[in-house]
Amino acid sequence: MEDEQSATYTVDDALLSSGFGRFQILILSYAGIGLIAEAMEMMLLSFVGPSVQLEWKLTAHQESMITSVVFVGMLIGAYSWGVVSDNYGRRKGFFFTAIMTSGAGFLSSFAPNYLSLMALRFVVGVGLGGGPVLGSWFLEFVPAPTRGTWMVIFSAFWTVGTILEASLAWAVMPKFGWRLLLALSSAPSFLLLLFYAATPESPRFLCTKGRITEAVEVLEKMARLNNVQLPAGRLVSEKNIELDEVSESATLLTDDKEKDDIKDDEGSNFGGFKSVSKLLSPKLMRATLLLWMAFFGNAFSYYGIVLLTSELSNGNRICAKQEVESVHSNNSSLYKNVFISSFAEIPGSFLSAMVVDRFGRKLSMASMLFTSCVFLFPLIFSQTDILTRISLFGARLCISASFTIVYIYAPEIYPTSVRTTGIGIASSVGRIGGILCPLVAVALVHNCQQTTAILLFELVVFLSGVAVMFFPFETKGCRLNDNEADLN
Repeated sequence: MEDEQSATYTVDDALLSSGFGRFQILILSYAGIGLIAEAMEMMLLSFVGPSVQLEWKLTAHQESMITSVVFVGMLIGAYSWGVVSDNYGRRKGFFFTAIMTSGAGFLSSFAPNYLSLMALRFVVGVGLGGGPVLGSWFLEFVPAPTRGTWMVIFSAFWTVGTILEASLAWAVMPKFGWRLLLALSSAPSFLLLLFYAATPESPRFLCTKGRITEAVEVLEKMARLNNVQLPAGRLVSEKNIELDEVSESATLLTDDKEKDDIKDDEGSNFGGFKSVSKLLSPKLMRATLLLWMAFFGNAFSYYGIVLLTSELSNGNRICAKQEVESVHSNNSSLYKNVFISSFAEIPGSFLSAMVVDRFGRKLSMASMLFTSCVFLFPLIFSQTDILTRISLFGARLCISASFTIVYIYAPEIYPTSVRTTGIGIASSVGRIGGILCPLVAVALVHNCQQTTAILLFELVVFLSGVAVMFFPFETKGCRLNDNEADLN
């Protein structure tokens, strides 16, 4: 009896004893709806821009800005919602993002002119920037041994969203136009609001904030739904364990400054500047900068392939006189091409699921990026339409697999106190790639410089693979860290 009273357990111990049961399935379903919503809002950019250009007689630059303004909003939102979630809770983070995405997304369908559409799509982008918050929230409920596999399954909801949006566009756009597509595409975000009241806060976040009683309530609910027992004893925060060890022996840290940094975790974090400074601390700077390179390369290449699918599928006829008409018309060819290419993400999800926990995050990511370079290489030269489609299919398969793995790796390298901020800023850097992609790569193709565009893709993807090879940590099978001092 005395042993039970003195025994302690951590959130990781509770997750291990609970396994992946009914509770985690519900968490996965809710977070998955959020990822579907994000994917649909991103994919519709491939369809709305050309239709709006025809209806409102926009220039090519104005059309590309409809896409870029969403990425600008995401860049701002990714950082902002990361800071909010690390300071006030994961639930508050994804609640406000769902309000902004659903509300502005639905109102976009009633936009009377170009400027109002741009403003509303910018707000949608700010809301979409909170997507990584849901990923971090789900991750913090998953046991370490199976975390990679389940995060891949979670990422598969993105593929569901892309296919669903392509199918919806194919069915809606030719007959009813872009406004109905915008309205219907906002439905998944409304579902997040509908079931929000039933969502629990992350027990790991609660522990880092000293709210142990609330964390225990969440873990007890998890144990009941999974029909298991929590470990005997009382729940303790790994952060508190670290602080106790620091007070007993300062030699566990390299110097007194690190000791002070840990003790100051509960201090002010105005504007998130303290979190950013921690991301660029000596222990995390290398990983952070390399992660930013990987996010930029993945985002630039992924969204580029999505946006350029119709143009590149025309092969050597890309600069033919009928290009503008074929790309921007409302026939089914555009929807068909995007629909088919979206299925590349299904084998991409299976592939990442097979390799991420077997070979580790670094090797899996690097191999996917370098293989994508191989698939893109034939597009530099003249080729048949079939070879072009195969190359695009293979490149998207590998890029989507790499993108999936980088979203698994990113939250694993950061401590809980700055996890969503770290992912948010990395995601923001990725959004810069999304902003530049239609302004640079698409412009090159429209100016009949397809070879230059593909070489640019090759360079960006290759450098991203090199950056991954130099990542300082391999996180396969490791528990999530609550403190910067836990990293080695």
